[in-house]
Amino acid sequence: MTPVISLVLFLSLTNVLPGTTGAPTSELKESMDVSKIIERANAGIKTPLIHGDIVPNLQKNADPCVTKGCMWPKTGSYVYVPITIGPEYTSTERTIIINSLLTFHQSTCIRFVWRTTQQDYLSFFSGTGCWSYVGRQGRAQQVSLLKNGCLYTDTVQHEVLHALGFHHEHVRSDRDSYVSINSANIQSGFEGNFEKVATNNLGTPYDFNSVMQYSKFSFSKNGLPTIIAKSDPNLEFGDVTQMSINDIARVNKLYGC
Repeated sequence: MTPVISLVLFLSLTNVLPGTTGAPTSELKESMDVSKIIERANAGIKTPLIHGDIVPNLQKNADPCVTKGCMWPKTGSYVYVPITIGPEYTSTERTIIINSLLTFHQSTCIRFVWRTTQQDYLSFFSGTGCWSYVGRQGRAQQVSLLKNGCLYTDTVQHEVLHALGFHHEHVRSDRDSYVSINSANIQSGFEGNFEKVATNNLGTPYDFNSVMQYSKFSFSKNGLPTIIAKSDPNLEFGDVTQMSINDIARVNKLYGC
């Protein structure tokens, strides 16, 4: 039987420090949205990234690859995604990652399991910032969660959603009906973070409350908006702390939960 990760098993393995009462959550986080966290953590890193926190794969396109074999396989009612968590994390840091993964168990058919002999798995480690690949790539697939910068529930969910096959909200194929991109305010060299992708939107609406939605000031060079909602230019967005109903619905639709 596939060893589904349970909260009890997780807590026993992570050895929560005495005196703590459960796992730390995003309430320990500074007042920043997920895009600002990622932007700050990834500033100046040498890892080649596209769209701010995605490692390009030369063998596959990004989001459309979910139709060409980069989904995680389903067995029965569940999609089992094997994982490892690097030894560089403290027990408290591991618990943040673990509890963030368990949020997927609560509302989707995704089940994260400890990697034993599985060939394809996610390898969480403290790299140079917050980043991931889009979709299943094969073998040891790295997900970087910098110890001092990326360990928050929404950031972990964000990078895991990439690994499951999802892209950012503001680059989805129909984004021009919902947002305007003000290229005049984008930092030089970061214009590519706003290029549209031929996404499969799975019949779900554009969602300003998505954990995959960057803020209106993302990669701004002058403090002025780079992403503006067409329905309301004054709308603030990108400051959610967990997956939205639509984020969950997309996972469930893509994987037939």
